[in-house]
Amino acid sequence: MIAFADSSALVKLYADEAGSSEVRRFERFVVAQIARVEVPAALWKKQRIGDITIGDAGLLVADFEADWFGTDDEAPRFDPVRMTSLVVEDAARLTGTHGLRAYDAIQLATARAVHGADPSITLLAAFDRTLRDAAVAEGFDVVP
Repeated sequence: MIAFADSSALVKLYADEAGSSEVRRFERFVVAQIARVEVPAALWKKQRIGDITIGDAGLLVADFEADWFGTDDEAPRFDPVRMTSLVVEDAARLTGTHGLRAYDAIQLATARAVHGADPSITLLAAFDRTLRDAAVAEGFDVVP
């Protein structure tokens, strides 16, 4: 089964946090292109605030990049979706409809575009409460 995952869920693939086991049960994810920036930023922030060492942060970012780009032995784990003007317009609407922050609205608008292209993708993995509530209101099942 493939799920759409926002960056808060993707971070849990690499950092041991509450909810990590629920995210790690998935083999593949569809993701918004902005995750390419958000996930390393979150991992480096963990280093800056002292949750992990600089060496561990570097290793976790390298693991993320291997999943993003693939390796000689493994295909990419993520199917990134580019941000289009339609996604941006939908995100602008979602900020007012659901009170979402900008990037959470981009995440949900991207998930909506993915679902529009492939109706079988109905799961959205996210850990932000407001985003989760908005996803449910938009017809998604959420993980966790």
